[in-house]
Amino acid sequence: MTSTSTQQTMKNWHLKSTEEEGFHKVVDPGREDCSAVHIFRLNLSAGNSYMINSLDLEMNGVLLKGTANIKSECIDQKMSVYDSFYIPGNSSVNVTAIEDTIFYIGGALCEGHGKEFYRAYNKDLPLGEIHQIHGAGSGQREVHFTLNPEVPASKLICGLTWGGDGTWTSWPPHQHENDLEEVYCYFDMDEPKFGLHISYLKTQETDNLVAHHVTSGDMVLVPRGYHPTVASPGTRNTYFWVLAAFSHSSRRYDLAVFDPTFEDM
Repeated sequence: MTSTSTQQTMKNWHLKSTEEEGFHKVVDPGREDCSAVHIFRLNLSAGNSYMINSLDLEMNGVLLKGTANIKSECIDQKMSVYDSFYIPGNSSVNVTAIEDTIFYIGGALCEGHGKEFYRAYNKDLPLGEIHQIHGAGSGQREVHFTLNPEVPASKLICGLTWGGDGTWTSWPPHQHENDLEEVYCYFDMDEPKFGLHISYLKTQETDNLVAHHVTSGDMVLVPRGYHPTVASPGTRNTYFWVLAAFSHSSRRYDLAVFDPTFEDM
């Protein structure tokens, strides 16, 4: 593959989700350059409702704007911003918007693992399995798992990341292309705030990278290669990330391979 065609392939990993009312499929394996990860966006005006049916997928959804009531076989909750839910395959959850709402929802093929649950966001949660600090210095970021690997599920691991003002996330650069696909779904970065999501395929090939300009609503596929991000001054890169394993056995959070060029930086 030529340098030009490689760059075009990576440019196609950048998608813009719609703000139109309703339930929208943003990332669809086969249509996009991926095979395991699905991404949906649900936009509801205050007072409107939508029934999410998971069919053959497991789903992990997070509320990023407004408040809503959700109800399923095992869940009956009022959701606030950053609260999340998980449903396995052949399940449904009814969402009723109290205020105008935005949900990002990750999905992957369900293989019979996992049970419904609801998780309320708690910014003061002690560090542990759910709330973590990753990286150091200009690469430090805060992570809240919405679906951590210790919780039973088929293929998904998901969470929220907040970078620092004008700093890097996912640094040192890493890849997990043999085991998992990923999508970064950006939010709370309304213009003029912006970040750069960087894609490159091989170590020492940063001269062939693609820098995706990202703001709220942008989503960037990571089917392979390295994917650090950096924020403009005055901006924190904030995103819902969705990892989808190629098999249940590779549903792990310790499979990242760092770019050796930058691992010790």
